[in-house]
Amino acid sequence: MKNKFIATLLFILLFTQLKAQDFEISKYDEVWTSQSKNSSESMPLGGGDIGLNVWVENGDLLFYISRSGSFDENNTLLKTGRVRIHFPKNNLKNNFYQTLNLKQGNCTISGEQLGMKSNIKIWVDVFKPVIHVEIQHSKATEMQVAFETWRFADRQIQKKENNQNSWKWAPQGDVKTFKDEVIFQNNSLLFFHQNKQKTVFDAVVKQQGLEDIKDSLFNPLSQRIFGGVLYGKNLIANGVSDGKYINTDFQAYRLKSSKASKNQEILIGLYTNQHKSGDILKAKANELVINASKSAKADYKKTLTWWDNFWNKSFIEIAKSANETAWQVGKNYNLFRYILGCNAYGAYPTKFNGGLFTVDPVFTDSIYNFTPDFRNWGGGTHTAQNQRLVYWPLLKSGDADLMNPQFDFYNSILKNTELRTKFYWNHGGASFTEQIENFGLPNPAEYGWKRPEGYDKGMEYNAWLEYEWDTVLEFCQMILDARNYQNIDIKEYLPLIKSSLTFFDEHYQYLAKQRGAKTLDANGKLVLFPGSAAETYKMAYNATSTIAGLKTVLNNFLALPDDLLDIKEKQHWQEMLSRIPDINFRSFDGKTTISPALTWQRINNTETPQLYPVFPWKIYGLEKSGLDTAINTYLNDTDALKFRESKGWKQDNIWAARLGLTQEAMKYTFAKLKDADRRFSAFWGPGFDWTPDHNWGGSGMIGLQEMLLQDVDDKILLFPAWPKNIDVLFKLHAPQQTVVEAELKNGKVNILKVIPESRRKDIIIKLK
Repeated sequence: MKNKFIATLLFILLFTQLKAQDFEISKYDEVWTSQSKNSSESMPLGGGDIGLNVWVENGDLLFYISRSGSFDENNTLLKTGRVRIHFPKNNLKNNFYQTLNLKQGNCTISGEQLGMKSNIKIWVDVFKPVIHVEIQHSKATEMQVAFETWRFADRQIQKKENNQNSWKWAPQGDVKTFKDEVIFQNNSLLFFHQNKQKTVFDAVVKQQGLEDIKDSLFNPLSQRIFGGVLYGKNLIANGVSDGKYINTDFQAYRLKSSKASKNQEILIGLYTNQHKSGDILKAKANELVINASKSAKADYKKTLTWWDNFWNKSFIEIAKSANETAWQVGKNYNLFRYILGCNAYGAYPTKFNGGLFTVDPVFTDSIYNFTPDFRNWGGGTHTAQNQRLVYWPLLKSGDADLMNPQFDFYNSILKNTELRTKFYWNHGGASFTEQIENFGLPNPAEYGWKRPEGYDKGMEYNAWLEYEWDTVLEFCQMILDARNYQNIDIKEYLPLIKSSLTFFDEHYQYLAKQRGAKTLDANGKLVLFPGSAAETYKMAYNATSTIAGLKTVLNNFLALPDDLLDIKEKQHWQEMLSRIPDINFRSFDGKTTISPALTWQRINNTETPQLYPVFPWKIYGLEKSGLDTAINTYLNDTDALKFRESKGWKQDNIWAARLGLTQEAMKYTFAKLKDADRRFSAFWGPGFDWTPDHNWGGSGMIGLQEMLLQDVDDKILLFPAWPKNIDVLFKLHAPQQTVVEAELKNGKVNILKVIPESRRKDIIIKLK
């Protein structure tokens, strides 16, 4: 952690000089002049690894608290709780303003009643897990604060409600969310959830026949404890009451002012770890709020500096005069980048299915009449095909330092994935399945409780997921790119890349040996069968997405300097590269296109992996050979055409941009990034997943970036898929630690700044 902090600090110091010439992020501040109807009209706020949904309803200020890593026994990502603040003499309804101040990373609220004015500032410390609520009134008044919890007793999970956890549609017996502890202490409240020793982890280990190595497996759930302390000066206990919000019963643990005051403050300190009791949490959280009270001004200054540097790293601004949708696209790009910035230092990556900002589920789908803890597709379950789209855009936005939670997730489960590979197949390498748990084993429902006798215990018995394990290669490439884009130290992740590559080399030779005497085909190539081209082309032979991934990662891995990968190791990986088969092709109407695989048995989903060589693997594209073949695939492949749309994780906008198809790129990217059908305009969804749909936002970000700037080998292409009639100003990052700031105004390109200046010669303007 110390090394990462130093690297981040050096990066900030390096790029502080890169102040944008004519950009001010505050133009995208979200400003509301009326109170909200319910939590669905909330505003995101966060920092470090904490997310709040903030809204004012019927004169009360409310916010949900979420924190990275708050997994319960069933692997649900629980919310910490809900806070309600009430001012008896001010309902805030007159002259009401609620503003998300992007530059400062805070939310301010103001309102008045009968001559009393109140101003509220809420901010989250980026470097400490502390929430600050600072209140100023024009007259001395009282305040009432409540911590509201719906986990005041053990709660039976209802059928589809298990979609929030690792049991999904196949719970084994009764499943409960166990109660939290909430305790009054002096002028504060202590609250926490303590996992029991036995969790879903134990059931999964038994299901998958791994009990012999159980003691060697990483278990993040047993006795995990998370919670904190809510503290306020001059607050005293005010009893416990019952209530119901939307459709969920709750208990409110109330505090109130001991005396009227013009200035009030609430501090909430959070703590997460694995302990046998709440004593350590209590001590740590109390220490947090006591120290935060003393250092609030200094801490706020550090947080302001962090957000200021965050916005100085990159931006995209589309001229307001262009058209209303174009303006929305630029605004929402920056708003979604803010959302991703709220989990900069999380213990776990930002979840594709809502991140830290889910609310009561009935506002996403009325059939889910469940608690605010609910989200579809699980909390601790990692759906790699979706997660990748959340993290790819952080390279060009200059936020490679925010990618560590995703990389660390893979590193944390590396040992478990290697152990299962060795246990099942007795060879090396890490087997990262799709729908993987935060302890590295397949999700139990996807693995299958009713499996045929003798079926390979290392395999998921699932029509969508069988033999799909190549998405990890995208995260390996992200690691290599993070070094190339921003000089991130990647030494600790090299074993992950090596083990991921080793699995493919050894496992497919192992499978070939089960079928016959030879481990390679007649040309000395791996036989990648059975395989899977995404979740779509199943029982594939030589899937294109796998081939493209292996070729790209191996080539980039081999390009590392000798101090990271020595000559002997490079020889080994060069030999593996020589064993990777070539991409296959097919034709439509006489036009050659990229084939999803050599052969396949069925189509199960609606992905288009035949275009993965365009993105993420960048084998085909502008300024590259075979561009016509890739364009033919986009325009003529009947599956690609049938599967095409803009919502959710669809990537057509990215492929169109990478191929220089300007109108197509604009059509699908603008459809993705236009205002969501929610009060907060970057809360898209549910798409195929949940609201706010983070892989919807991530794929939109990628597409917009690729329309403006592309890296091709050592070249930088500007405006490769941008309409000439829409003015835009941007600052984006490129490989070789390059930053480019440019604008298009009245049809003319102006390159404002290139750092380092030596890279200016590598720029090619592609505006048509």
